[in-house]
Amino acid sequence: MCTGLCKENATLDTGCPPVGRTRPVAIFRFVQSNLTALRVSADASAADAQYSGLRDLLSAEWQSLTPIRGKMTGEPLKLDDRQRDVIKWTCTAGPGLLTRYAPGDFIVWLRLQPENEKSGRLDLGLLRKPQNDSDIGEGHETWVPLIKNVSSLQIRYFDPQLNVWVDRWSNAFKLPRLVKLTVGRPGASLPWEAIIPLGRTPWP
Repeated sequence: MCTGLCKENATLDTGCPPVGRTRPVAIFRFVQSNLTALRVSADASAADAQYSGLRDLLSAEWQSLTPIRGKMTGEPLKLDDRQRDVIKWTCTAGPGLLTRYAPGDFIVWLRLQPENEKSGRLDLGLLRKPQNDSDIGEGHETWVPLIKNVSSLQIRYFDPQLNVWVDRWSNAFKLPRLVKLTVGRPGASLPWEAIIPLGRTPWP
């Protein structure tokens, strides 16, 4: 018989679970949160790399154009309250056509297009068609998606004569000095923007 607390039966009631039980749970939650953070960071890095690649591709292509042969034009377009501007130019095989072996000249459009007929998601890509294609319709057109799932595309052109940004470029025999792309991204608080110089000009 024990006259006081028996050590072998004594317990300490602190209202907290035993340390041995909480440690695995805490470790699991720590690892889980860090894996989630790493996955989000990796996804963001992959997205940034996509947009950097888009900027480099368009820079290389547009800076190689000549005013007469390039025939660049651009039109503002809005559908279903989404900005879906389109820019068009003419080129031979190379970066803008995403092939080295296509013969002749092609007309290329940078635009948004639905992922498929039943989808509401939009992809940013290049639509290509032979310049001398006499067929009416989409028989010889090819679509190359560059970035999946974007919400909008706004294109502006810097006119050095007016010293302003304009939303339309209609002079096919003169290249704009700068082209600004603004791409809306679902889930992102801010759009992606890039200003691509087509000629050597002071920054506006």
